[in-house]
Amino acid sequence: MPADCGDSAAFARQAARLRPAQVIASPALRCRQTATALGLVADRLEPALWEQDLGAWEGWTRRACPTLVPCPRCLGPPPPDGGESFDNMAARVIPVLQALQRDTVIVAHAGTVRAALSMVVGPAALSFAVAPLSLTVLQRAGADWAVQTVNLCAGD
Repeated sequence: MPADCGDSAAFARQAARLRPAQVIASPALRCRQTATALGLVADRLEPALWEQDLGAWEGWTRRACPTLVPCPRCLGPPPPDGGESFDNMAARVIPVLQALQRDTVIVAHAGTVRAALSMVVGPAALSFAVAPLSLTVLQRAGADWAVQTVNLCAGD
């Protein structure tokens, strides 16, 4: 699915907030397009940062998801038909973050942001709103992480 990169003023406002030592992006088209619209060049594309795989539920709205099985965004079993649970997604995202050695801008998905937040706040990460083109900032001190900002939008 392509990104909507039409609001150049919003992209410029967000780009002005970024001072990356390195840039890593999900290989998804919309993430690559977003990085370009922000004036960033990805040092690497990282498949582990891809959005949660919802299997047969991919593309469904929340309202259309069956209510007799666990919600795919919830902790617990994965959705049916080949999807992955949030825990599984977090298990592939968190090692990428823990391996970082310097300030990094990551251009990725809302689920990826929530997986990163789960390092700090646990399952409560699923309660955070993550808007398109928003910034979330995590800070590391040794092995510890802190949440500095969540869902900072271009108009904020």
